[in-house]
Amino acid sequence: MLSRHQHGTVTWVDVVSPTQDEIRALMDEFSLDPLVADELIAPSVRSRVDARNDYFYMVLHFPAFKHLHDIAGTALELDFIVGKQWIITTRYDELDPLHEFSRLFEMETVLDRHNMGNHAGNVFYYMLSELYSTLTDELAHISARLDTAEERVFQGYEREMVEELSYISRDLLNYTQALNNHSVILESIEAPGVALFGYEYARTLRSVRGEYERLAAAITNNSASLIELRETNNSLLTTKQNEIMKVFTIMAFVTFPLTLFSSIFGMNTIATPLIGHKWDFWIILAVMAAVALVFFAYFKYKKWL
Repeated sequence: MLSRHQHGTVTWVDVVSPTQDEIRALMDEFSLDPLVADELIAPSVRSRVDARNDYFYMVLHFPAFKHLHDIAGTALELDFIVGKQWIITTRYDELDPLHEFSRLFEMETVLDRHNMGNHAGNVFYYMLSELYSTLTDELAHISARLDTAEERVFQGYEREMVEELSYISRDLLNYTQALNNHSVILESIEAPGVALFGYEYARTLRSVRGEYERLAAAITNNSASLIELRETNNSLLTTKQNEIMKVFTIMAFVTFPLTLFSSIFGMNTIATPLIGHKWDFWIILAVMAAVALVFFAYFKYKKWL
């Protein structure tokens, strides 16, 4: 599906899961290199930058927008082809930030404002800013989940939080893997960007890199918090399990001699002591109670209870 947007002299063509005919039409209209056009047919495995004389081609992968769409462990690809007065974006899944940006782009056109500048490089900058802004909001959602998990860990829900912390870890890993190459890619487009839009454009690209670095720093901080919280949760869970095992061990240790004692006096023999005495049942019961109290007193003295 192909949609076209116009703002002043800048043309933006957004393509979702392009067909052969759509790629051929774009190649003819914008004089794309056939090798670049072929890359748009199917998703790419790696992020990359490819510079030409009058445009540059860039592939970036973004983590799935988790609380907007339930796409577990998926990296979403977005391809950019940026010329002087035109920009082409190609994707193979829905990206909500681009929908938001398209509305903003159309509003700028309707109101005849020029906040996005007069060339495609500025539109490219605002697109990336919108994407990183949305990812920052997504990361805030993960941070809120971490805060909630921390509260529940100290409320005694350590076992339930093992699964939740694993899900958060998966989401942060998705972020880390998808955004891993962005710093290198953003640095690589500085030279072709300056060649197309002039020396001042380097400052704009550094601004984009600054937004990415802030996002990367937030991911690192959340990952560190997650590691600490998981260790704390595991320690509390281990301590609780050890306390349970200690109680069971003490109970087994106390009840074993009592069981042995009652089994001995339960044997059907003639010479069993006390058996046949007028108060035999109460005497045996009293001895068993005394033995249990001695054991408990000993455990208390050793501070095992």
